[in-house]
Amino acid sequence: GNPCATHRQAAFAIKLARHATGKLKATYKTEGSIPHLMTDPEFAEAFTAAKARIAAMQVRFVEEADPVRQCLLEVYVAMALGTPYNDFDNH
Repeated sequence: GNPCATHRQAAFAIKLARHATGKLKATYKTEGSIPHLMTDPEFAEAFTAAKARIAAMQVRFVEEADPVRQCLLEVYVAMALGTPYNDFDNH
């Protein structure tokens, strides 16, 4: 994790900050947009904390070159591990 990463570079940190602050709904309107949320001290603090959390994570990966198998693997692993931030929701 890059502690200097901006909201444009840290999508997972944004997701964690949204969950931490309860500001889950994405919008295309100015109010509630990510740039707007970054002006909210509570959200900005949660974003900074999320980046620190990510930087401290230990990461493992499995290489899968076939795109279809990679997709299936991602879904399987999310289901098997019960990962709360992989919702695969079509927005």
